[in-house]
Amino acid sequence: MKKKDKLTFRCQSCGGLTPKWMGRCPDCGAWDTLTEERVVPGILKKKKSSFLPEPVLIDSVAVKETDRIKTGVAEFDRVLGGGIVDGSLILIGGDPGIGKSTLMLQVLSKLSGSGKKCLYVSGEESVRQISMRGKRLDSHGASLFVVSETDLDSILAMVGQSGYDALVIDSIQTIFHPDVSSTPGSVTQIREAAMQFMKLAKSTGIPVFLVGHVTKIGAIAGPRIMEHMVDTVLYFEGDKTHVFRILRAVKNRFGPTNEIGVFEMNENGLSQVPNPSAVFLSERSAIAPGSVVTSCMEGTRPILVEIQGLVSSSGLGTPRRTVLGLDNNRVALIVAVMEKRLGMNLSGLDIFMNVTGGVKIVEPAVDLAIAAALASSFLDKPVDKKTILIGEIGLTGEIRAVGHVQSRIKEAAKMGFAKCLVPCSTIKQLSRVKGMAIESISFLKSAMEVLF
Repeated sequence: MKKKDKLTFRCQSCGGLTPKWMGRCPDCGAWDTLTEERVVPGILKKKKSSFLPEPVLIDSVAVKETDRIKTGVAEFDRVLGGGIVDGSLILIGGDPGIGKSTLMLQVLSKLSGSGKKCLYVSGEESVRQISMRGKRLDSHGASLFVVSETDLDSILAMVGQSGYDALVIDSIQTIFHPDVSSTPGSVTQIREAAMQFMKLAKSTGIPVFLVGHVTKIGAIAGPRIMEHMVDTVLYFEGDKTHVFRILRAVKNRFGPTNEIGVFEMNENGLSQVPNPSAVFLSERSAIAPGSVVTSCMEGTRPILVEIQGLVSSSGLGTPRRTVLGLDNNRVALIVAVMEKRLGMNLSGLDIFMNVTGGVKIVEPAVDLAIAAALASSFLDKPVDKKTILIGEIGLTGEIRAVGHVQSRIKEAAKMGFAKCLVPCSTIKQLSRVKGMAIESISFLKSAMEVLF
């Protein structure tokens, strides 16, 4: 290290700088995230450009909705809002081995089949390894090119010379700028690489996909500024023990957020699941206490899911509360309401909750289904198989209104359900659905009387 070089410590979580190492970041409070960086004066200083872009009137810019590029993977296009927008920068994150690279290779293969010239850049695999995976997935094409490279300048030069129509970087954490002294994967390197790829996408109109690793808490590794720079942030979710994978949009400048696409992982890669409700309910038993079906909204799509509850005697001093796929605090709140308003003594019992298929639900519209599943297991009485429950539970035991009730009921009727319990305040807004008996309820106690 030269004398004029300066040492600083940067947080890998928030990007904050400190002059000395600390166990805990003073900005975000994360532990053991400060890493050493060498700051070289004068590095990365650019010459002033004599070119100044000319502002244009916003009304004079011609925009067509048909300009989106269809990938041929319908679930992927749905999450993006109908297809890929030219010049967009898309960040895809997920746990290791969840299928990010598989999805990107399959998408580029579809684009190549439609005549697009695509480049897949891998910093983690050799060209031979990518080719082996492509043959196993039957992902190939006459205009699909692969390369193993981590140098940022080399990648930009390749794209500039050959004129590709789509670019995938797998992963952004392996890319390094030769003029930046920090190691690949550091905050400085990731931020510089993301900035360069953003300039590339906006100046050439090439859609760029960045694959990103996630941290232990599930966030994309690197500074949060990278998520602010990109146009779209997609998270690939799912449990490795389940075959289903969910692609969720948490940010999208060109389409709705919280839209999801459902895929099934098999030996030939990822296959689309066009009707998730049928898949999630396919293994539901006919008569089973503790099993209730509800409808949750994922973006603009209603999906029917099975919520299972189990209440059993506890042999421990402190009863267990195990919740999978639901918010722990929400379940605890509903249990408290049931004890107070229904007189059910659940405080000394073990409670287990699960959403089948590995789906995670955070919206309060499934509160009534959670309460019904617990009550069904507690009373050992099954809920009618053709009944679906929709509603939010308040602290006084009232059933509160939720959104998109009409579309939820239509999805349930399509799947063969014959009866639906909805909040009383929404019944006036609903139109008749063929084959569906809609019953309104005002309080949790009346819902239990109807069900049991």
